[in-house]
Amino acid sequence: MISESDQSTNETVATLILKQLEKWGVKRIYGVVGDAIIGFMDELARQDTIQFIAVKHESVAAMMASAEAKVTGRLGVCLATMGPGLGNLLNGLGDAYLDKAPVLAITGQAPTPKIGTDYKQYIDQQELIKPLAEYTSLLAHPDAITDLLSKAMKTSLVKGAVSHLSVPKDLFTMNSAAKIYPEPKMIQGNTLIDEKEIIKVVEVLKTANKPMILAGLGAKQAVSEIEKLADIWGAGILVSLGAKGVFHDSCKSLLGGIGQGGNPYAKQLFQQSDVVLLIGNLWWPEGYVPQHAKVIQIDIEKENVGNGIPVELGIIGSAERLVPLLTESLGTYTQNQTWVTNILTVKDKWEKQNEQEGLQTEQPIHPSRIVRAIENSVKQDAVITLDTGDVTVWFNRNFRSTKQQIIFSGEWRTMGFGLPAALAAKLCLPEKQVVAIVGDGGLEMTLADLLTAVRYNINITVVIFNNHALQMERDKMIASGSIQKDVDLTNPDFAKIAEACSWKGYSITEESALEETLNKALLHNGPTLVVVETAPIVHPETKG
Repeated sequence: MISESDQSTNETVATLILKQLEKWGVKRIYGVVGDAIIGFMDELARQDTIQFIAVKHESVAAMMASAEAKVTGRLGVCLATMGPGLGNLLNGLGDAYLDKAPVLAITGQAPTPKIGTDYKQYIDQQELIKPLAEYTSLLAHPDAITDLLSKAMKTSLVKGAVSHLSVPKDLFTMNSAAKIYPEPKMIQGNTLIDEKEIIKVVEVLKTANKPMILAGLGAKQAVSEIEKLADIWGAGILVSLGAKGVFHDSCKSLLGGIGQGGNPYAKQLFQQSDVVLLIGNLWWPEGYVPQHAKVIQIDIEKENVGNGIPVELGIIGSAERLVPLLTESLGTYTQNQTWVTNILTVKDKWEKQNEQEGLQTEQPIHPSRIVRAIENSVKQDAVITLDTGDVTVWFNRNFRSTKQQIIFSGEWRTMGFGLPAALAAKLCLPEKQVVAIVGDGGLEMTLADLLTAVRYNINITVVIFNNHALQMERDKMIASGSIQKDVDLTNPDFAKIAEACSWKGYSITEESALEETLNKALLHNGPTLVVVETAPIVHPETKG
């Protein structure tokens, strides 16, 4: 362990980077070894406090760092060599950038005498990463290392952003007199909310005849308070995909998701609403939202208010502090009983249809039936990671959540996210059941990192919807009348590949075998991959 002294004397840049990261609670670094970071790798090998997770591709390293940040709320760290190493990180960093996950990328750079020359792999990395990084800098002197590193980490944690530090190859092994900085402890003060602002919001809430609440992941700590507000206000609760596991499906006001894959009957109701309260949510799907409603937004970050959403009033603060104040201030509000009845009718209608969709017995197996089998098999507090594509919308449509934590690529929507996210989630939460739900196309993008699970004994289960196509793209081609070109996939025998990688592989072709096989996979002591032959069903809400 590191000495509590905040002063380092004559230690190498590589040593100080590791000590500074440890001081701020970093447990692991994801990356791929390369020439420009050998000096850093040497120091990593000399300590055992921070674990290095060697993956097969840098994009996976960055996706794992982003997933760790989403799972824990803490800093995720990835490492790569210069040039192509950073280039490969960009996909995963894009996910962190758009989903506001605090991620630090450290990359090597050309030796200091070669910076700006025609040296192999050299590029101005600050320019390359600029669109994605809130902060990026090049280390120019050994003594500046912890100044730059602590600034990068603070920027990521405070702003929920990507930060980046380039370190020239020769500087890693140079001695430095830099000191270690402690992590600033942010204490939430008891700052009083301006009562005038609360009054303004409540005045608008009271004008509602058809109120609706749209909650996102920022509502996580205020679930019971939001349900109470909905009961008093007579509002339905809609959720973004990120909040799917936040509210229990049994909540009487909960209508489910909105947008493609959400409650198909909620759209018409939502479009009739006259006052919408957004709580910790940035999701505003065009084509599903009301055009003339008054929109109020509660968010912890001022910069999120009105970002692509027609917000009339914004109030800054945490949902758990603000929602009880709104409920208390509503007083004797008179609900629109017709609207409340409509909410309950829509909820009941979709619940009955959803139940039936999950019982389909056709061959190949219907996506809704696969989702229902997963729902029946996973633990109530499991961590579920989603890949991007057809699996996302079917999961959103049919999965009825309890307390599961759902991790996915929200705004960047990169294919290949499901497996890396599951690997990171299990490393962070080893006591949790972790299940990745992926499409065949998405898994093929990160297939090599099945070996990462074996290397580090990461016990996860991966479920593949094997429909032999980029199904979402095929659906859109069908809906738009386009020629279905090159959306079919040339798939391997995934179960055999899993076995070759020392996973346990299962194949399901019969609907009746779903739960039994999934339960076997989930109970197996080791990584398991379940391949389900999936019907190529066009999602009912597909638009061309």
